[in-house]
Amino acid sequence: MEPFPHHYAVTGTATSDSNVSLKATDLPEIVTAPPAEFGGPGDKWSPEALLVAAIADCFILSFRAIARASKLDWLDLECSASGTLDRVERVTRFTAITVQAKLTIPADTDQDKAEKLLQKAEHSCLITNSLIADSHLSTEIIVAS
Repeated sequence: MEPFPHHYAVTGTATSDSNVSLKATDLPEIVTAPPAEFGGPGDKWSPEALLVAAIADCFILSFRAIARASKLDWLDLECSASGTLDRVERVTRFTAITVQAKLTIPADTDQDKAEKLLQKAEHSCLITNSLIADSHLSTEIIVAS
């Protein structure tokens, strides 16, 4: 890992009636539009969906790094994230984030250790740590047969 601080740059472009094109060096373009809840088409990634996707992605990547450092064997991790957008004191913002993690581990893996590492991943996720929304994690551990 490189020393902090890290810097990330994205450029967005649009015309008055087009989708937004997001570009970053060496990355594929992402086309976005407002979600259906804000009168958009609902068939493109939106800023709201991208934020929630970043939470799920960050959780999985955080868990992977923590599990590797802790020498925990695992087979599969499915992470579903959802966010609640609301108005608080006339400001629209995410007020709650729920992360549901379903981890599959080999039969000989310590389930308590797996649970602790899932909790540690939630506390280590830089995306949820950057938000003021309340965050909740629910976990399910499946032992492969």
